[in-house]
Amino acid sequence: MKVEALQYGDRKVYSVTAFNRGVADWLSRLPSVWVEGEVTELRRHARWQSVFFTLKDPSDGACLGVTMLRSRFDALRLDLADGDRVHVLGRPDLYEARGDFRLRALSVERWGLGDHLAALERLKRKLADEGLFAAERKRPLPRLPRRVGLVTGNDAAAKRDVLTSMTARFPPARVLVAETYVQGPLAAQAMVDALRELCAAEGVDVIVLTRGGGSFEDLLPFSDERLVRAVASCSVPVVSAVGHEQDTPLCDLAADVRASTPTAAGRLVVPDAAELRERLDRARGGLERGVRRSVDLTRQRLERTHERLRRSPALTVERKRARLELAAGRLRALSPRSTLDRGYAIVRRDDAIVRAAAAVTPSDRLEIEVADGRFGARAE
Repeated sequence: MKVEALQYGDRKVYSVTAFNRGVADWLSRLPSVWVEGEVTELRRHARWQSVFFTLKDPSDGACLGVTMLRSRFDALRLDLADGDRVHVLGRPDLYEARGDFRLRALSVERWGLGDHLAALERLKRKLADEGLFAAERKRPLPRLPRRVGLVTGNDAAAKRDVLTSMTARFPPARVLVAETYVQGPLAAQAMVDALRELCAAEGVDVIVLTRGGGSFEDLLPFSDERLVRAVASCSVPVVSAVGHEQDTPLCDLAADVRASTPTAAGRLVVPDAAELRERLDRARGGLERGVRRSVDLTRQRLERTHERLRRSPALTVERKRARLELAAGRLRALSPRSTLDRGYAIVRRDDAIVRAAAAVTPSDRLEIEVADGRFGARAE
């Protein structure tokens, strides 16, 4: 539509509508361009035909309004949120009724994060294929570590959370802290060096690798291949406690145990002193009962043995007496004197026992033995 000005003498004056229309027409002839920035003030409603958000330049805060058809925005399935960095393809546009300048978006792509995510996914598959994340590689944590290694930054929050939870749970815990970079381009190698130093330190039985929360970019060093391999090859079990519950850098997958927070990591690596005391008391009580029972049983066996030893001589004598009396009875039964006691007599002639009447002739002198003595006789 042609834009015409009003003539006031030698002056051409445009109405607001005409001016806006002219600018909008001129902008529509400009080519499509890519614009980079951070998403802010994202507004989407099911009843709206368009989605609105603002692109902000993080370097100086300059802003540009963006509008996009809701159907086209939804088809991208980007799940954008405030703070996401994007590249937007669009045309300059002016909303004539209000004179609002904006970028009418044709497409939106994540920038930076998308590339990092793709690279991390490739690295994740590579390390998984090598078996670095396999469950059978995970080692149990020591029940009572002699010394706990702690790799952390000088950020007071994460270090304080680990140390506070450890000492609250187990006051005599010994900790060797290695403070190092946990963010930025130097962080990955610095953490690898700290991890190796703690692995070689005397008495260190377990290591906690930790830092507080941060942005995706802040946590990238914890997905660095050098650090992931160092965690997997560490000679002692490693607990990874990086960021918050929803954060899962690759070192979490390579570690023997993943803790959701630094506080949780502190509780994992040391035993509960109160529980240990309770178990010790139970064990002491069981040992005392066992010793007492053993002593009682030994005492009873000794008493029974002593009683048997006291009864044994008398019983032996009694048994021998009984056997002797039995033998004596048998002897008495076989003795001639028993026969004499029953009224019989023994006749001797010249000290020889007379067993037949023919052995005696008249006038022979005989000796007669009865139960209570002897007397002489002569045969007739």
